[in-house]
Amino acid sequence: MAQPIAQELLDILACPKCKQPVKLTTDQNGLVCQECSVVYEIRDGIPVMLIDEAVPMSKWPSKS
Repeated sequence: MAQPIAQELLDILACPKCKQPVKLTTDQNGLVCQECSVVYEIRDGIPVMLIDEAVPMSKWPSKS
């Protein structure tokens, strides 16, 4: 199970590309940007908010 992300952090995080809010994936292993259709992975409880490391939603193992 992924380490939980504090709600306060989720409230301020935004997609680095389009600046829209992101939401937690159902498996809690990533953050989804619906606008860009990408997922930013959460590694060891830390969101990796790098545009170059974003995974297309179609290739994310758990659809959100």
